[in-house]
Amino acid sequence: MNDQEARKAVAEGWIQKANTALVAASRDYAAGDMALAINRIYYACFYSASAVLLNENRQFSKHAGVRAAVHQHLINSNRLAVQWGQFYDQAFEDRQEADYQALTIFEPDRVLHRIQQADEFLAEMQKLFQTGGR
Repeated sequence: MNDQEARKAVAEGWIQKANTALVAASRDYAAGDMALAINRIYYACFYSASAVLLNENRQFSKHAGVRAAVHQHLINSNRLAVQWGQFYDQAFEDRQEADYQALTIFEPDRVLHRIQQADEFLAEMQKLFQTGGR
């Protein structure tokens, strides 16, 4: 397996992890664990964005790097709508709040809406992934 094939295999693994995380978000929502659902929503987005970027030979070791690259390489190049950059940023902020602020409460309606948005975000990432981001 050459480097490009290996990179593609890893990127496909990130896509699978993204889908698994989104399923987990729905399961956590149904179980009433809104904070965990918020965490899984963010990771679904992070994994899918990481897959698209890796597919373009861009790899980052930190969440901030992926977040910046979504804006720089996907939104600023007009391959991804601005609304999805805003959604990704909000998902990141929500996850920070859910994971690191002990008394945070997320309203179920808001979480359900975020799950629906994440599903759409993953669909957009899948399109970019399949076209090699171009």
